[in-house]
Order: sequence, then C-alpha cells, then structure tokens
Amino acid sequence: MKEVILIKNGELALKGLNRRTFEDVMIKNMRRRLADLGEFTFTPAQSTIKVEGPDGADLDEAVERVSRVFGIAGFSRALKLEKNFDLVLENAGRYLEQQLLEAETFKVVAKRSDKKFPFDSPQICLALGERLLDEFPHLTVDVHNPEITVMVEVRDHDIFVHANQLKGAGGMPVGTAGRAALMVSGGIDSPVAGWMMAKRGVELTAIHFASPPYTSERAEQKVHDLLGKVARYAGRIELSVVPFTEIQEQIRDKCPEDLFTIIMRRLMVLCAERIAKHSGCGALITGESLGQVASQTLGAIACTDAAATMPMFRPLIGMDKDEIIAISRKIDTFEISILPFEDCCTVFTPRHPRTRPKIADVEAAEAKLDIESLVERAVAETRKIYIS
Repeated sequence: MKEVILIKNGELALKGLNRRTFEDVMIKNMRRRLADLGEFTFTPAQSTIKVEGPDGADLDEAVERVSRVFGIAGFSRALKLEKNFDLVLENAGRYLEQQLLEAETFKVVAKRSDKKFPFDSPQICLALGERLLDEFPHLTVDVHNPEITVMVEVRDHDIFVHANQLKGAGGMPVGTAGRAALMVSGGIDSPVAGWMMAKRGVELTAIHFASPPYTSERAEQKVHDLLGKVARYAGRIELSVVPFTEIQEQIRDKCPEDLFTIIMRRLMVLCAERIAKHSGCGALITGESLGQVASQTLGAIACTDAAATMPMFRPLIGMDKDEIIAISRKIDTFEISILPFEDCCTVFTPRHPRTRPKIADVEAAEAKLDIESLVERAVAETRKIYIS
C-alpha cells in the first residue's frame, strides 16, 4: 500500500503516433523538477503516467511541482493497492477520510481496464458506496453533482483509489516546440508572454537590456526574480543581460526625440536576434499588446518588425491590461513587476512619441548612427546568467 501521483495527459492524446515522443519530454521535465526530492519512477500506461517516489519522499512538494509542469491536463494523489477488492473496502475511507468528512455528497466511479478482475464497475461502485455510507453516515449519494467523486481504477497490476482530479497546467511539454528568446523588462507584460509561450511547448531563453547608471542593480535583480517565477513552469532559463547605455545615449544625442522609442526598440531587436541565433532560437518573444502604449500601435509595430529577420511572437497582442494582470497574479509575478525599479525602456522617454511613424523617416534618422558597431559592442559585452 503506497501513495502515488497519477498524471492525465491533455493535448498529448491528439498527437497520434508522435504521442510517445511528447510524453517522453514531459516525463523528462517532471524528472528534472523532482530530482532533488529523491529518485522518482514514471510509468506510462493508458493515457496515465504513474509517478512513484521513494519511501519518505515529500509528496506534498512533489504534487506542488507537478502542478506547474506543462502538458499535464489533470493529476491526482492516489492510493496504490494490490488487486484485492477487500483492500479497497478496508482502505478507501481511511485514505480519503479528511475529504469525505468535509463533504456532504459523493459518488463512486469505477474504471476497470483489467476485464478479468472478478468485480465489474457497477459492483465496485455499489459495494464501495455502501461501505462509505456506513463509515460516514452524514454523507448522501448524488450521482449528478457530488462534492467529491471517489475514483477506483483497476489496472493491469494495481488498483488506485483517489478523489477529485486536480487541474494541471495544461498546454504542451516545454521543449516540444523549439526555442525562442523572450525580451524581458521588469514590467507586468513580458513575464506573462514568456509563460504563455512556454505553455505552448517553447523552451525559453531571456534577454534583458540594462542601462547603468540610469537603471539600478535592483532593477536587474527584479528581472531575475520575475524569471525565477516563470522558471517554475518553464524550467531553467538562460538570461543574457545586454549593456544598452551607449546605444541609448547615441540615440538621444543624434536622433529626433519623437522617434527615440521606435529606434531604441529596433536596435533592441538587432541585438536580441544575434544573441538568440547564437543560442539556437528560432524566434523572439515580446510582451507587446496592441495600442497599450505609443510604441505598440500598428505603425510602430510594423517599424519594429522591419528590423527583424526572424519571427516575433506577441502572445498578448489582443489582450487588455486586466487580462494580463490576472495571469500575472496567477503565476505570482505581479507583486514583483510593480516594484518601483525602472528598466531601460523608461530612460529618455520622449515627451511626444510619434504614434504613426513611417519606416523611411526611421531609417533616415538611424543613418546618423553607427548601428553595426553599437550592436557589435553591446552583444560582445553581454553577460549570461542562469535562472532556475
């Protein structure tokens, strides 16, 4: 008799003959998350993965970590029993006691994949239901909307007993959709954008632009902390910190003020692409939302994209601020994001930024800069940090 975690696949079930490949990546991600808790085993069978830890393993912590692994639709803590129905009757109420005491209604659902088992599903439900009513007389049966559903799964080698399935992180396993570089500031949006792309299976690296002395060490630490929250879902993240002071000062001194933000973002893209390609990335990710600020109008976005040679993903593009904040609270980044340590995007902010820039005007203004040298120096002086 032992407690295990049962994992239910989500979208992986739609992958046909490739399903096992996606499942293997998800198992690898779970193994990494649980490595310091002991040697866990992972056994796939019939759209379920059984996760079993060594004796004494911290299952509470294991469940918490598993809940943040992308690719998992749902999961349950379950009691593993030998294939003896008497053991189910003896132990189900004891194992689920706390949950049953807190409920008023319940039902029993049985799944019997081993058709040789001497009791069929209706017999299992009836016998266990009667036993639980005897042990918990305050309960009543509600087959339509029960507060707690007691599940009995009869498998090839074991029987599992558990209660309501918990919702998993969903999405696709990180690492199944390639690698992309998240351009991360210290604000609310970019960590949410990174989380959303990781949920679609993208492995993240991150790029942050620092402008000392205009930005502080605390502003960079804020980014480390934000990525630490995202890494709980996305796994270890390589962070590249790009020195951006010289570039911003050159733009301030040589370019029209109303185009400063657009030109700054274009040079960020040029730097980010070089770093991203060196890291094996196939795209850039930003936290832009259409119309949120002057640099995120259609015209401004078009000018930014014109500087790029690789795809730029904007998962927040059609979301409003309340929707973005709701996700930031869910992934626990919001309180860090609102700390008052400003990033380089707020340095030399123009009083009246141009909202409908023309690419010809932007390129004419950039001609006053030695862009190749500026980008080359910034990339050469970039620092790398690993966040996990």
